[in-house]
Amino acid sequence: MGKVVFISLLIAALAALLGERVVNLRRRSLASRELVQNHLPNCAVLKNLDYGSEDITILGDGLAFISTGLKYPGMPASDVTGKIFSLDLQDSRMKPVELRMPRNFDLDSFNPHGISVYTDPTDDTIYLFVVSHPEHKSQVEVFIFLEDDHSLVHLKTIKHELLNSVNDIVAVGIESFYATNDHYYSNEILKSLVEPLLGQPWSNVVYYSPTDVKVVSEGYYLANGINISPDNSHVYVADLFDHNVHVLDRKEDNTLATVKAVAVGSLCDNIEVDPETGDLWLGCHPNGWKFFKFDPKDPPGSEVIRIQNIHSDQPVVSQVYADDGQVIMGSSVAATYGGKLLIGSVFHKAVVCDLK
Repeated sequence: MGKVVFISLLIAALAALLGERVVNLRRRSLASRELVQNHLPNCAVLKNLDYGSEDITILGDGLAFISTGLKYPGMPASDVTGKIFSLDLQDSRMKPVELRMPRNFDLDSFNPHGISVYTDPTDDTIYLFVVSHPEHKSQVEVFIFLEDDHSLVHLKTIKHELLNSVNDIVAVGIESFYATNDHYYSNEILKSLVEPLLGQPWSNVVYYSPTDVKVVSEGYYLANGINISPDNSHVYVADLFDHNVHVLDRKEDNTLATVKAVAVGSLCDNIEVDPETGDLWLGCHPNGWKFFKFDPKDPPGSEVIRIQNIHSDQPVVSQVYADDGQVIMGSSVAATYGGKLLIGSVFHKAVVCDLK
């Protein structure tokens, strides 16, 4: 009899703990948030990007790079292989062009996620860094972009035990970068089920170079987007489940020191930085619960948030765009150029809008 009572109490305790963890996850996911539409004028869906546009980055001349075809556990996916597109924002046709990949590159396993561009100041060579997840593992592919024939030349594949669950990347040299690990575990069950329920700040930021690889910042609930200030002195990291953007001071040894965190009130994904104003543009998930449990009848919405004067005592956080999923589901990135706003998504479409 005593054994039965003990087992019953144990089951009840575990059920209560699980219930509390689910409530906590729903809170962090902003499951109860209702989105009010906030559209921009003259928005159009971009062609050729029907299977996501998870990350976008734009060069100073208006040439954008777009990753598409991400396959991620729990997210809608297709059989289309991952690809990289370019988009000339100075061309009024706004037509994304698929970049030719090298013949010796394994396209079948290419699963592109976060991207970053580094232009070598000595010869203007453009290096494209791409986070990829072959068989749901993490590695970084490094390419050189050849503009004349819209192609990529593969230079190397980077793997390291500290790059165990890479989400996004920001290149700071031809062979060096900062990267976010969005989970502590590599095992799919542990990272997709156990970690979210535990809700612990276990994810981190890693610095990589051929001679130095180290964790440089930690304590994030889900470190997601990462980028760098125009003067390269500060790094920005979006903590998706803590609803804020961290400002980090970059030291001479490439370690990072926390300066502050700016609340954004949404589950923000990738970060793009305006090279002229220093404004941060964030693609966000206004209701993460809808995103994670995806139901096409009640689709996840999209939100674009802008942070101005982030280094001041009073940063200005404003919502620039919001949609309930009827136009674009699951926005993951927002980038601007020449009065245009590009909005990408994890698995859905990409749109371009005129800014007000």
